[in-house]
Amino acid sequence: MRPRLRIYNGEDQLATLPEPAVNVRFGEITEILADASRTGRTWLQDFADDEVQISSDLYEILCSYRHLRPSA
Repeated sequence: MRPRLRIYNGEDQLATLPEPAVNVRFGEITEILADASRTGRTWLQDFADDEVQISSDLYEILCSYRHLRPSA
């Protein structure tokens, strides 16, 4: 039987490992995110589609705030 050759492009061997989670206090990041948003930092857009895990009570407060604040 004749050996079958394949072209190796590296994709077969790539293992995608999930990035490790990092726990930080909400207060540690709020000032940084507020400043980055206020000054229009482009790196915020790099993470715009990323998901973050937050507590259910914080989620409820954020949803309420979004509905109560006046539109610009």
